[in-house]
Amino acid sequence: MNTKPTLVISSRDAERLNGLLESLPKGDFPGKNELEDELDRAEVVDSAQIPSTVVTMNSTVKFKVASSSEEFRLTLVYPKDVDPAGGTISILAPIGSALLGLSEGDEIEWPKPNKQTMLVRIEEVVYQPERAGDYHR
Repeated sequence: MNTKPTLVISSRDAERLNGLLESLPKGDFPGKNELEDELDRAEVVDSAQIPSTVVTMNSTVKFKVASSSEEFRLTLVYPKDVDPAGGTISILAPIGSALLGLSEGDEIEWPKPNKQTMLVRIEEVVYQPERAGDYHR
């Protein structure tokens, strides 16, 4: 993909993520630069005004692999909330920071274990805290 999609993030997510970045140890921390880059290019809107189709923190998203009919779901979480059993992705993982602020219909190149990528489409934001009125999650 040559151009990056437009990003929209909530003011609450921006505040919390900037706090997370400030709390990270000095020096190189995996995922920090990618998240800073995404926050720098995002449009920040009031949490109550975030479109319901945008991926925010703690959103559960349904994805579809473009080259097949495979679908999967993940929840974008803070590092402390990652579930080792699966189903979550940390905002500090490169793909996690790339998901923040994307919308239903956007596509992203997803890394595969063999160091190749696959094109994945955001089919649906199944759960979004702001849409549910849960501004403190």
